[in-house]
Amino acid sequence: MQQPPPNYSEKRDFIRMRIDTEVTLLHADQVVAALCLDLSSSGMQVQAPRQYQVGDRIEARIDSDHPALSGLHASTEVVWIADQPNDQQKFGLRILAMH
Repeated sequence: MQQPPPNYSEKRDFIRMRIDTEVTLLHADQVVAALCLDLSSSGMQVQAPRQYQVGDRIEARIDSDHPALSGLHASTEVVWIADQPNDQQKFGLRILAMH
């Protein structure tokens, strides 16, 4: 196995897994269907048809189709935003707590 060069700097502390799956977001009593693009143990990247702000607290739920798996339910916080065409928005959610 090759070692990284001496000046190599890992950008992330956690490996992200690309999943492209539905995620339900709950914020300010509004439920929004969105797309989870990738997921790690500390956060996720989401694309939604709604505008959020950095610092917004959002409940995120990814349901499981497998009966042995309960899915994911997490309290999260928006940490970055990238506006997209057609009033879409990509954003990063930091996982604060798992339920």
